[in-house]
Amino acid sequence: MLTLKEQIAGYEQEINTFSPSGAADLEAFRIKFLGAKGIVKMIFGEMKNVPVDQKKEAGQLLNAFKVLAESRFEQFKSLEDSVDKKESREDLSLPGTPLPMGTRHPLRVTEQKIVSIFEKLGFSVATGPEIEDDWHNFTSLNMPENHTARDMQDTFYVQTNPDWVLRTHTSSVQARILETQQLPVRVICPGRVYRNETISARAHCFFHQCEGLYVDKNVSFADLKQTLYYFVTEMFGEGTKVRFRPSYFPFTEPSAEMDISCTVCGGKGCNLCKHTGWVEILGCGMVHPNMLRNFGIDPEVYSGFAFGMGVERITQIRYQVNDLRLYSQNDVRFLRQFQGI
Repeated sequence: MLTLKEQIAGYEQEINTFSPSGAADLEAFRIKFLGAKGIVKMIFGEMKNVPVDQKKEAGQLLNAFKVLAESRFEQFKSLEDSVDKKESREDLSLPGTPLPMGTRHPLRVTEQKIVSIFEKLGFSVATGPEIEDDWHNFTSLNMPENHTARDMQDTFYVQTNPDWVLRTHTSSVQARILETQQLPVRVICPGRVYRNETISARAHCFFHQCEGLYVDKNVSFADLKQTLYYFVTEMFGEGTKVRFRPSYFPFTEPSAEMDISCTVCGGKGCNLCKHTGWVEILGCGMVHPNMLRNFGIDPEVYSGFAFGMGVERITQIRYQVNDLRLYSQNDVRFLRQFQGI
Protein backbone atom coordinates (compact mmCIF):
# COMPACT_ATOMS: atom_id res chain seq x y z
CA MET A 1 0.00 0.00 0.00
CA LEU A 2 1.41 3.39 -1.01
CA THR A 3 2.49 5.68 1.76
CA LEU A 4 1.12 9.23 2.04
CA LYS A 5 4.38 10.62 0.66
CA GLU A 6 4.26 8.31 -2.34
CA GLN A 7 0.63 9.24 -3.08
CA ILE A 8 1.47 12.93 -3.01
CA ALA A 9 4.51 12.42 -5.25
CA GLY A 10 2.31 10.69 -7.86
CA TYR A 11 -0.29 13.48 -7.79
CA GLU A 12 2.42 16.17 -7.95
CA GLN A 13 3.73 14.65 -11.17
CA GLU A 14 0.20 14.77 -12.66
CA ILE A 15 -0.24 18.39 -11.58
CA ASN A 16 3.12 19.49 -12.99
CA THR A 17 2.36 17.93 -16.38
CA PHE A 18 -1.22 19.30 -16.52
CA SER A 19 -1.85 21.58 -19.51
CA PRO A 20 -5.51 22.39 -20.23
CA SER A 21 -6.79 22.79 -23.76
CA GLY A 22 -9.73 24.91 -22.70
CA ALA A 23 -12.05 26.07 -19.94
CA ALA A 24 -13.66 22.62 -19.66
CA ASP A 25 -10.31 20.93 -18.89
CA LEU A 26 -9.47 23.60 -16.32
CA GLU A 27 -12.81 23.12 -14.58
CA ALA A 28 -12.30 19.34 -14.53
CA PHE A 29 -8.87 19.88 -12.90
CA ARG A 30 -10.41 22.14 -10.25
CA ILE A 31 -13.11 19.61 -9.38
CA LYS A 32 -10.64 16.70 -9.27
CA PHE A 33 -8.05 18.33 -7.04
CA LEU A 34 -9.69 21.34 -5.32
CA GLY A 35 -13.37 20.43 -5.24
CA ALA A 36 -15.40 19.59 -2.15
CA LYS A 37 -14.70 15.89 -2.76
CA GLY A 38 -11.32 16.47 -4.44
CA ILE A 39 -7.97 14.80 -3.93
CA VAL A 40 -6.51 17.56 -1.74
CA LYS A 41 -9.36 17.29 0.74
CA MET A 42 -9.20 13.49 0.61
CA ILE A 43 -5.47 13.40 1.39
CA PHE A 44 -5.87 15.90 4.23
CA GLY A 45 -8.33 13.42 5.67
CA GLU A 46 -5.50 10.89 5.88
CA MET A 47 -3.77 12.97 8.57
CA LYS A 48 -5.70 11.09 11.23
CA ASN A 49 -3.82 7.92 10.30
CA VAL A 50 -0.34 9.49 10.53
CA PRO A 51 1.66 8.68 13.71
CA VAL A 52 2.01 11.57 16.13
CA ASP A 53 5.78 11.85 15.71
CA GLN A 54 5.34 12.23 11.90
CA LYS A 55 2.41 14.66 11.86
CA LYS A 56 4.59 17.79 11.59
CA GLU A 57 6.45 16.49 8.52
CA ALA A 58 3.19 15.21 6.98
CA GLY A 59 1.47 18.56 7.57
CA GLN A 60 4.23 20.44 5.77
CA LEU A 61 4.04 17.96 2.90
CA LEU A 62 0.27 18.32 2.60
CA ASN A 63 0.38 22.12 2.69
CA ALA A 64 2.98 22.19 -0.06
CA PHE A 65 0.82 19.83 -2.14
CA LYS A 66 -2.24 22.05 -1.68
CA VAL A 67 -0.31 25.17 -2.66
CA LEU A 68 0.99 23.41 -5.77
CA ALA A 69 -2.50 22.42 -6.91
CA GLU A 70 -3.92 25.90 -6.25
CA SER A 71 -1.04 27.71 -7.95
CA ARG A 72 -1.30 25.47 -11.02
CA PHE A 73 -5.02 26.22 -11.28
CA GLU A 74 -4.48 29.97 -10.84
CA GLN A 75 -1.71 29.93 -13.42
CA PHE A 76 -4.01 28.76 -16.20
CA LYS A 77 -6.99 30.70 -14.89
CA SER A 78 -5.08 33.97 -15.11
CA LEU A 79 -3.96 33.10 -18.63
CA GLU A 80 -7.54 32.35 -19.65
CA ASP A 81 -8.85 35.57 -18.06
CA SER A 82 -6.23 37.65 -19.82
CA VAL A 83 -7.18 36.14 -23.21
CA ASP A 84 -10.90 36.70 -22.58
CA LYS A 85 -10.34 40.28 -21.49
CA LYS A 86 -8.20 40.98 -24.53
CA GLU A 87 -10.80 39.55 -26.90
CA SER A 88 -13.83 41.13 -25.21
CA ARG A 89 -12.36 44.52 -24.40
CA GLU A 90 -14.84 47.28 -25.11
CA ASP A 91 -14.24 50.93 -25.80
CA LEU A 92 -16.06 52.61 -22.92
CA SER A 93 -15.71 55.98 -24.59
CA LEU A 94 -18.16 55.00 -27.33
CA PRO A 95 -21.79 56.20 -26.96
CA GLY A 96 -24.19 53.69 -25.43
CA THR A 97 -26.77 51.67 -27.31
CA PRO A 98 -29.89 53.83 -27.64
CA LEU A 99 -33.01 52.53 -25.90
CA PRO A 100 -36.28 52.72 -27.83
CA MET A 101 -38.66 55.29 -26.41
CA GLY A 102 -41.97 53.91 -25.19
CA THR A 103 -45.37 55.51 -25.50
CA ARG A 104 -48.61 55.61 -23.60
CA HIS A 105 -51.39 53.34 -24.84
CA PRO A 106 -54.08 55.28 -26.77
CA LEU A 107 -56.82 53.88 -24.53
CA ARG A 108 -55.00 55.11 -21.44
CA VAL A 109 -54.48 58.53 -23.02
CA THR A 110 -58.19 58.82 -23.81
CA GLU A 111 -59.27 57.55 -20.39
CA GLN A 112 -57.05 60.06 -18.61
CA LYS A 113 -58.40 62.84 -20.81
CA ILE A 114 -62.00 61.91 -19.96
CA VAL A 115 -61.25 61.74 -16.25
CA SER A 116 -59.41 65.07 -16.25
CA ILE A 117 -62.39 66.83 -17.89
CA PHE A 118 -64.83 65.62 -15.25
CA GLU A 119 -62.38 66.34 -12.44
CA LYS A 120 -62.62 70.00 -13.46
CA LEU A 121 -66.35 69.76 -12.72
CA GLY A 122 -65.74 68.40 -9.23
CA PHE A 123 -66.03 64.67 -9.98
CA SER A 124 -63.70 62.42 -8.00
CA VAL A 125 -62.34 59.13 -9.32
CA ALA A 126 -63.79 55.89 -7.92
CA THR A 127 -62.74 52.32 -8.65
CA GLY A 128 -63.99 48.87 -7.66
CA PRO A 129 -63.33 45.14 -8.08
CA GLU A 130 -63.51 43.54 -11.51
CA ILE A 131 -64.98 40.36 -9.98
CA GLU A 132 -68.37 41.39 -8.62
CA ASP A 133 -71.30 39.81 -6.85
CA ASP A 134 -74.77 39.69 -8.33
CA TRP A 135 -76.13 42.37 -6.01
CA HIS A 136 -73.74 45.13 -7.03
CA ASN A 137 -73.60 44.19 -10.71
CA PHE A 138 -77.30 43.55 -11.33
CA THR A 139 -79.90 43.49 -8.55
CA SER A 140 -79.10 46.80 -6.88
CA LEU A 141 -79.17 48.47 -10.31
CA ASN A 142 -82.87 47.67 -10.75
CA MET A 143 -82.17 44.35 -12.48
CA PRO A 144 -83.57 41.68 -10.14
CA GLU A 145 -83.36 37.99 -10.97
CA ASN A 146 -85.16 37.07 -14.23
CA HIS A 147 -85.38 40.73 -15.24
CA THR A 148 -85.32 41.03 -19.02
CA ALA A 149 -82.58 43.68 -18.85
CA ARG A 150 -80.11 40.97 -17.89
CA ASP A 151 -80.49 39.52 -21.38
CA MET A 152 -78.91 42.71 -22.75
CA GLN A 153 -75.54 41.67 -21.33
CA ASP A 154 -73.74 38.39 -22.00
CA THR A 155 -72.06 37.68 -18.69
CA PHE A 156 -68.99 35.71 -17.64
CA TYR A 157 -69.84 33.80 -14.44
CA VAL A 158 -67.16 32.58 -12.05
CA GLN A 159 -67.41 28.79 -12.03
CA THR A 160 -66.58 28.34 -8.34
CA ASN A 161 -69.43 30.61 -7.24
CA PRO A 162 -72.47 31.33 -9.47
CA ASP A 163 -73.09 34.55 -7.52
CA TRP A 164 -69.79 36.02 -8.76
CA VAL A 165 -69.38 37.53 -12.21
CA LEU A 166 -66.82 39.49 -14.16
CA ARG A 167 -68.42 42.91 -14.01
CA THR A 168 -70.33 43.83 -17.16
CA HIS A 169 -70.15 47.59 -16.52
CA THR A 170 -68.57 50.01 -14.08
CA SER A 171 -72.06 50.82 -12.78
CA SER A 172 -71.17 48.33 -10.05
CA VAL A 173 -68.71 50.92 -8.75
CA GLN A 174 -71.55 53.45 -8.57
CA ALA A 175 -73.54 50.94 -6.52
CA ARG A 176 -70.69 50.56 -4.06
CA ILE A 177 -70.34 54.34 -3.78
CA LEU A 178 -74.04 54.79 -2.97
CA GLU A 179 -73.73 51.95 -0.46
CA THR A 180 -70.78 53.36 1.47
CA GLN A 181 -70.55 57.13 0.99
CA GLN A 182 -72.67 59.95 2.32
CA LEU A 183 -74.58 62.20 -0.07
CA PRO A 184 -73.95 64.20 -2.12
CA VAL A 185 -71.76 62.06 -4.38
CA ARG A 186 -70.15 63.07 -7.65
CA VAL A 187 -67.84 60.40 -9.08
CA ILE A 188 -66.34 59.25 -12.36
CA CYS A 189 -65.66 55.49 -12.57
CA PRO A 190 -63.12 54.33 -15.17
CA GLY A 191 -62.27 50.64 -15.56
CA ARG A 192 -62.24 47.46 -17.58
CA VAL A 193 -65.40 45.41 -18.05
CA TYR A 194 -66.17 42.01 -19.55
CA ARG A 195 -68.89 40.55 -21.75
CA ASN A 196 -69.15 37.15 -23.37
CA GLU A 197 -69.14 38.30 -26.98
CA THR A 198 -67.49 37.01 -30.13
CA ILE A 199 -64.28 38.93 -30.80
CA SER A 200 -64.37 40.93 -34.03
CA ALA A 201 -63.39 44.34 -35.36
CA ARG A 202 -66.47 45.86 -33.67
CA ALA A 203 -66.78 43.76 -30.49
CA HIS A 204 -64.50 42.27 -27.85
CA CYS A 205 -64.82 40.15 -24.71
CA PHE A 206 -63.33 42.98 -22.65
CA PHE A 207 -63.31 46.73 -23.08
CA HIS A 208 -63.14 49.92 -21.02
CA GLN A 209 -65.79 52.26 -19.69
CA CYS A 210 -65.99 55.59 -17.92
CA GLU A 211 -69.24 56.06 -16.02
CA GLY A 212 -70.32 59.08 -14.03
CA LEU A 213 -72.77 59.54 -11.16
CA TYR A 214 -74.08 62.67 -9.44
CA VAL A 215 -76.68 62.43 -6.65
CA ASP A 216 -77.81 65.40 -4.60
CA LYS A 217 -80.91 67.45 -3.88
CA ASN A 218 -82.59 69.13 -6.85
CA VAL A 219 -80.46 67.50 -9.57
CA SER A 220 -82.24 67.76 -12.92
CA PHE A 221 -81.92 66.57 -16.49
CA ALA A 222 -80.77 70.08 -17.37
CA ASP A 223 -77.76 69.55 -15.08
CA LEU A 224 -77.00 66.34 -16.93
CA LYS A 225 -77.18 68.04 -20.33
CA GLN A 226 -74.97 70.95 -19.32
CA THR A 227 -72.39 68.55 -17.85
CA LEU A 228 -72.26 66.55 -21.07
CA TYR A 229 -72.18 69.70 -23.24
CA TYR A 230 -69.08 70.77 -21.37
CA PHE A 231 -67.51 67.33 -21.81
CA VAL A 232 -68.11 67.32 -25.58
CA THR A 233 -66.66 70.80 -25.98
CA GLU A 234 -63.52 69.89 -24.02
CA MET A 235 -63.04 66.52 -25.72
CA PHE A 236 -63.96 67.26 -29.34
CA GLY A 237 -63.73 71.03 -29.59
CA GLU A 238 -65.97 74.05 -30.04
CA GLY A 239 -68.65 73.72 -32.66
CA THR A 240 -69.35 70.02 -32.07
CA LYS A 241 -73.11 69.52 -32.18
CA VAL A 242 -74.99 67.34 -29.69
CA ARG A 243 -78.33 65.57 -29.80
CA PHE A 244 -80.20 63.36 -27.34
CA ARG A 245 -82.40 60.41 -28.33
CA PRO A 246 -84.85 58.61 -25.98
CA SER A 247 -83.59 55.20 -24.93
CA TYR A 248 -83.93 52.60 -22.16
CA PHE A 249 -81.61 51.59 -19.35
CA PRO A 250 -82.89 49.75 -16.26
CA PHE A 251 -81.06 52.00 -13.80
CA THR A 252 -82.13 55.38 -15.27
CA GLU A 253 -85.52 56.95 -16.02
CA PRO A 254 -85.86 58.88 -18.24
CA SER A 255 -82.96 57.55 -20.33
CA ALA A 256 -81.26 58.86 -23.42
CA GLU A 257 -78.44 58.17 -25.83
CA MET A 258 -76.24 61.07 -26.86
CA ASP A 259 -74.81 61.61 -30.33
CA ILE A 260 -72.30 64.16 -31.57
CA SER A 261 -71.78 65.50 -35.06
CA CYS A 262 -69.13 63.46 -36.84
CA THR A 263 -65.71 65.02 -36.27
CA VAL A 264 -64.23 63.30 -39.33
CA CYS A 265 -66.60 64.47 -42.05
CA GLY A 266 -68.15 67.43 -40.26
CA GLY A 267 -71.62 65.92 -40.54
CA LYS A 268 -71.47 65.35 -44.31
CA GLY A 269 -71.38 61.55 -44.02
CA CYS A 270 -68.54 59.00 -43.90
CA ASN A 271 -67.82 55.42 -42.85
CA LEU A 272 -67.37 56.40 -39.19
CA CYS A 273 -70.84 57.90 -38.89
CA LYS A 274 -72.34 55.41 -41.39
CA HIS A 275 -73.18 58.37 -43.62
CA THR A 276 -75.65 59.82 -41.10
CA GLY A 277 -73.48 62.70 -39.90
CA TRP A 278 -73.93 61.61 -36.27
CA VAL A 279 -71.89 59.33 -33.97
CA GLU A 280 -73.26 57.82 -30.76
CA ILE A 281 -70.84 58.24 -27.84
CA LEU A 282 -72.70 57.50 -24.59
CA GLY A 283 -75.87 56.59 -22.72
CA CYS A 284 -77.28 58.61 -19.85
CA GLY A 285 -80.35 59.43 -17.77
CA MET A 286 -81.76 60.29 -14.38
CA VAL A 287 -81.05 57.70 -11.67
CA HIS A 288 -84.05 55.40 -11.32
CA PRO A 289 -85.98 55.85 -8.03
CA ASN A 290 -85.85 52.09 -7.41
CA MET A 291 -82.06 52.20 -7.50
CA LEU A 292 -82.01 55.00 -4.92
CA ARG A 293 -84.40 53.04 -2.68
CA ASN A 294 -82.12 49.98 -2.88
CA PHE A 295 -79.52 52.01 -0.99
CA GLY A 296 -81.88 53.62 1.49
CA ILE A 297 -82.03 56.97 -0.34
CA ASP A 298 -85.37 58.77 -0.45
CA PRO A 299 -86.14 59.62 -4.13
CA GLU A 300 -88.56 62.31 -2.93
CA VAL A 301 -85.62 64.20 -1.41
CA TYR A 302 -82.66 63.24 -3.62
CA SER A 303 -82.26 62.85 -7.36
CA GLY A 304 -79.32 62.28 -9.62
CA PHE A 305 -78.02 61.54 -13.07
CA ALA A 306 -75.71 58.90 -14.48
CA PHE A 307 -73.90 58.42 -17.77
CA GLY A 308 -71.54 55.90 -19.30
CA MET A 309 -69.28 55.83 -22.32
CA GLY A 310 -66.92 53.33 -23.93
CA VAL A 311 -63.30 54.45 -23.94
CA GLU A 312 -62.67 52.49 -27.13
CA ARG A 313 -65.49 54.39 -28.84
CA ILE A 314 -64.08 57.79 -27.89
CA THR A 315 -60.60 56.66 -28.96
CA GLN A 316 -61.99 55.52 -32.31
CA ILE A 317 -63.45 58.95 -32.92
CA ARG A 318 -60.27 60.76 -31.85
CA TYR A 319 -57.77 58.60 -33.76
CA GLN A 320 -60.00 56.79 -36.32
CA VAL A 321 -59.07 53.29 -35.13
CA ASN A 322 -61.70 51.02 -36.62
CA ASP A 323 -60.61 47.60 -35.28
CA LEU A 324 -61.01 46.93 -31.54
CA ARG A 325 -58.58 44.03 -31.71
CA LEU A 326 -55.65 46.37 -32.38
CA TYR A 327 -55.83 47.75 -28.84
CA SER A 328 -54.90 44.44 -27.21
CA GLN A 329 -52.65 42.75 -29.77
CA ASN A 330 -49.46 44.44 -28.48
CA ASP A 331 -48.32 45.16 -32.01
CA VAL A 332 -45.53 47.71 -31.64
CA ARG A 333 -46.18 48.99 -35.17
CA PHE A 334 -49.63 50.10 -34.02
CA LEU A 335 -48.42 51.52 -30.71
CA ARG A 336 -45.58 53.52 -32.28
CA GLN A 337 -48.13 55.58 -34.16
CA PHE A 338 -49.11 57.21 -30.86
CA GLN A 339 -45.69 58.40 -29.76
CA GLY A 340 -45.84 61.95 -28.49
CA ILE A 341 -49.57 62.09 -27.77
